[in-house]
Amino acid sequence: MTKIVAKPTRVAIIGTGFVGASFAYALTQTGLVSEIVLIDLNRKKAEGEAMDINHGIEFVNPVKVWAGDYFDTAIADVIVITAGVNQKPGETRLDLALKNAAIVKSICTEIVKHTNNAIIVMAANPVDILTYVAIKETGFPFKRVFGSGTLLDTARFRYLLGEHLEVDPRSVHAYIIGEHGDSELPVWSKATVGGVPINKFCHKHSPSICQAELQGIFEQVKNAAYEIIERKGATYYAIGWGLKRIIEAVLMDQKSVLTVSTLLSEYNGVSDVCLGVPVVVGRNGVERVVELELSTAELAKLHESALLLKEVQKSIGY
Repeated sequence: MTKIVAKPTRVAIIGTGFVGASFAYALTQTGLVSEIVLIDLNRKKAEGEAMDINHGIEFVNPVKVWAGDYFDTAIADVIVITAGVNQKPGETRLDLALKNAAIVKSICTEIVKHTNNAIIVMAANPVDILTYVAIKETGFPFKRVFGSGTLLDTARFRYLLGEHLEVDPRSVHAYIIGEHGDSELPVWSKATVGGVPINKFCHKHSPSICQAELQGIFEQVKNAAYEIIERKGATYYAIGWGLKRIIEAVLMDQKSVLTVSTLLSEYNGVSDVCLGVPVVVGRNGVERVVELELSTAELAKLHESALLLKEVQKSIGY
C-alpha cells in the first residue's frame, strides 16, 4: 500500500526586520504551521532569526524554521510580505510609497516565477498602496492578495474604548476603516458594546463630554504609530500578533470578519483602490466583502480616503 504523505503547511515570510521577526516568533507559538521559511535580502539576518527561534523550539509545538529563498515559496500556503524601508519619525506612511513600491514590485517578480497558488498578505507600508501594487504585479486574483489594512487600527480602537468604558475589549465591536494612515476613519454609527450603541453605553459622563473623549480616543488610534516610533523607533509586536490572526483565519478557514485591505469594487461608491474594510477571511483569502451602511459623514470621509490613495497610486505609476 502506498503511504500518502500530507503536504506540510508552509508560511513564507519575506522580510526579517522587526515586523517579520515578531510575526515569525508569534507564529511558532500557535501550532498552525509545520514550516516557516524566512526570506531576506540580508541572508545573514534571516539565518540569525531562524537560529534564534529554533533554539526555543523545544518549548513550543514542533515547527521547522529556516532561512530560505524564493524557490521555497513554490509550495507555500501563504506568503507574507513585510519587507520595505521603515517609517522614520515624522514621516507618513504615504511618504514611503515610491521607495517601497519598487521593493514590492521586485518581490512580486520573484514570487510569480515559483508559485501561482499561494495567498499573499501584504504587511509593508503604505499597506493599501502596496497591496494594490502586489495585485497588479502578480496578476493573482484580488481575493488571494490582500493587506493587513486597518486590522491593527481596529484592535487599538477596541482596546482604548474598552479601557475607557471599563469593559473587555473583546466585547467592543467597532471598526476603523479606510487608509491605514492619516485619512482613516472610525465607524461610530456601527460601534456597539454588547449590542448597545456606544453613545448609550458611555455612562461615565454627560453625552457631550463622553463624545469629546471618544473622539480623543480615535485621535490616539490615528497617531499611535507616530507615538510609538518616537519612543522606540518602530512598531512590531501588535502587528506581529495581527498577522498571526490573519494566518489563523486563512489556514483554519474560520470565515472571520477582519478589517483587512482589499481591492474594492463599488463599495459604497468606491472602486479600484485598496482600503481597510470588514472582510470575511477564510481558506480562499478574501471570501466576501462586508459593505457597511455608513452615515453621510462617514461615507464622505471614506471617499476622501479613497481619493487620496488613488492620487498616490497615480503618482507612482499605477
